[in-house]
Amino acid sequence: MTAVEERGISQAVIGRLPRYYRYLGDLKSEGVERISSQELSRIMNVTASQIRQDFNNFGGFGQQGYGYNTSYLYEEIGKILGLNKQHDMILIGAGNLGQALVNYMNLKNRGFSFKGAFDVNPSLFDKRIGNVPIYPMDRMPSYISENHIDIAVLTVPKAAAIEITGVLAKTPIKAIWNFAHVDLKVPDRIQVESVHLQDSLMKLSYNIRRHEEGK
Repeated sequence: MTAVEERGISQAVIGRLPRYYRYLGDLKSEGVERISSQELSRIMNVTASQIRQDFNNFGGFGQQGYGYNTSYLYEEIGKILGLNKQHDMILIGAGNLGQALVNYMNLKNRGFSFKGAFDVNPSLFDKRIGNVPIYPMDRMPSYISENHIDIAVLTVPKAAAIEITGVLAKTPIKAIWNFAHVDLKVPDRIQVESVHLQDSLMKLSYNIRRHEEGK
């Protein structure tokens, strides 16, 4: 299926793909060779009908009466998610959160590789996070172009994020993974995925309150 054919697929479906990929990876590691939509439904708490509808957006993958080949489905969803190739990344903001992301090995195992980090703190220059060197911020635009970087990971304060995004918009960067507490405005060619940690925590707080009031 081409990118043009995929444009009509909802964000809700796309949002479930990483979860399918994660569960199928676990099943594959456990030696499960085949699984039905009903079995996958019980594991994931998603209806079998929804699973079939989601997969049909991409051509199906299963055979009636047989189910899904776990390894094949895992690999095909990986291709849809673009995990069959490496994505080179840079970190912008070498604080605690940024360092934790660089050191999170599952990212590298999924094909997301940090190549460099950038910060405004002179005491960090020429140091490393693991094997990733830290550079001054003014080197970032040329580094992106020279090293064909796909993704910039933002772990900086709100004001800095807005300014840095303006700089990134003038580079060939393809995407921004945004951990700053601000919604970014970028050209259409740049994809943005924002991770608002406080929003997630407030949602959790709401669910605690709702559960306690429902007792």
